[in-house]
Amino acid sequence: MDTALVDERLLSHAGAVSALHESWGWMVYSVDGRQFACEFTAGERARAPYAGRHLLSLKCDPDRILELRSEFPDAVLPGYYSDGRTWISLDLDAGLPEDLVLELCDESYRLVFAKLAKRRQREILSDRGGTA
Repeated sequence: MDTALVDERLLSHAGAVSALHESWGWMVYSVDGRQFACEFTAGERARAPYAGRHLLSLKCDPDRILELRSEFPDAVLPGYYSDGRTWISLDLDAGLPEDLVLELCDESYRLVFAKLAKRRQREILSDRGGTA
């Protein structure tokens, strides 16, 4: 999967920013200081099944996680270094459908944005002049 396309999609949302977490080598995406995605390659010494994989971790609805893991067991993993009940890690080199990956990027942002205070949501949207 083209990471430039993923990066563009993640940053297309109101208030979304990215920063490199230098000590980990992860690109972290957040809105109002709350992480909604991170892209990285797990080290070769990471535990199975993550070791050496190019991953995108996203917030996800728990029911959807069960469906995705059932349909794509080798490509959709429990969230790496996060709560596997509400986060997934997608193997970006496993051939997942591009539209699915981009849809999950949007869903992750929406889930995190919805938890922000309504006042902050309005401020972020008015700064952007658009919608989440």
